[in-house]
Amino acid sequence: MKNLNFIKKTLFFALIAMNILGCQNEDADLTEAKYSNNPNVFLDTFVGMNGDDFILFYGGSNFGSFSVDTNTGYESQASIRIDVPNANDLNGNYAGAILRVMGEGRDLTEYNALTFWVKASQGVTIGEFGFGEDFIDNKYITTLTNVSVGTAWKKVIIPIPDPSKLTKERGLFRYSAGTQGTGGNGYVFWIDEIKFEKLGTVAHPQATINYGNNTTQDLFVGVTSQVSGIQTVFNMPNGINMSVVASPYYFNFVSSNPAVATVSGSGLVTAVGQGSATITATFNGVNATGSLNINCVGIFVHAPTPTHLQQNVISIFSNAYNNVPVNYYNGYWAPWQTTISNDFTVLGDDILKYEIFNFVGMEFSSPTINATLMTHFHLDCFIPGTIAPGRQLRVIVVDFGADGIYGGGDDTRHSTTFTAPTLVSQNWISINIPFASMPGLLSKSHLAQIILEGGDGSVIYVDNVYFYKL
Repeated sequence: MKNLNFIKKTLFFALIAMNILGCQNEDADLTEAKYSNNPNVFLDTFVGMNGDDFILFYGGSNFGSFSVDTNTGYESQASIRIDVPNANDLNGNYAGAILRVMGEGRDLTEYNALTFWVKASQGVTIGEFGFGEDFIDNKYITTLTNVSVGTAWKKVIIPIPDPSKLTKERGLFRYSAGTQGTGGNGYVFWIDEIKFEKLGTVAHPQATINYGNNTTQDLFVGVTSQVSGIQTVFNMPNGINMSVVASPYYFNFVSSNPAVATVSGSGLVTAVGQGSATITATFNGVNATGSLNINCVGIFVHAPTPTHLQQNVISIFSNAYNNVPVNYYNGYWAPWQTTISNDFTVLGDDILKYEIFNFVGMEFSSPTINATLMTHFHLDCFIPGTIAPGRQLRVIVVDFGADGIYGGGDDTRHSTTFTAPTLVSQNWISINIPFASMPGLLSKSHLAQIILEGGDGSVIYVDNVYFYKL
């Protein structure tokens, strides 16, 4: 933003002169560079920032939402003003940006919180405030979500999960605000006195991984899984415990058996050998609650490689073909669906993994598919657990009709049910259903959904979902 260029020409030439003179120093006079420990970000004006490149806007954010208001401030006459746009604003329907410094960043290790003052034109909830994002490393992102803001100035405190990590931080401040709580109507909020502080009133940090639960996950050799459910909690000056969303890089992760599973500094777990390993973490030297037990079941057996030519296939999900646009592979149709997705990739082969499987829907309605030239539907599935007596798998193909929308009155569908001996455990099952055997499907020119039903709450893998022509 050109109106935020605070570098004066005199300063520019002075810096050049200083650099030229500095080059004349003897090696003995050189000392190790020190990163600035300046805690101030905005105190009625930007502090310690050079140039007009330190404000970066998120994609889709309204560029015109940011300004400096010289008539309003916290105990002053200036502040940052954010005009959150209406939800239908074509220039961007939300306000979001970061303030960063270039170069090596700042040393913030002597502070334990980011603080600022904020107020709004009406009572609102701001989606996110935080720091640690610089569009470069984004390593130590810390976020406070759903911050309630009223019409009077309010001080916000965001604890730093582990100050010792911030030796050269570029991302000094970030915000993201929309109109979800205002019915799509825009509003204004102001921010002032943004700075890092050392507060004696932020105490007792606690942390969890895996949302504090101890769970088990089955993986194959070469498959990765991200430790999730990372939370940190701090006791605030008002005596209330506050949750802060912290980057996994603040944690130190450990695997009990690196020969089975390794874990990176970002919490990325990789299965490397058959067996079991437990992933735990510490935070500020204290054990985080929760753990992830990895059960590596060995080498993954891939589904049979499809042999149909691309021109004879309309693919929904397969690495063997170009896939058509798909709305989703798991719509999670509440309230009856229990199925959750935990998809994985093995050696470049993407696999749909459905856990707690009772039914699941894949939708490809934007646009629908014209399969009038196709003769069959195909999918490969793998059931790792035992096949319970009476277990069924129903495959439902749905056409949305000429109107191309669900429930428009012209939808048709056909269900094909499979049982043992077609359903087997620990082997890929290749299912091929001729369109000629789907009398309930009155049309195949507006195909839009594939639904799988009949799970018993166990696990099923799915690959190579497509229509084809013989």
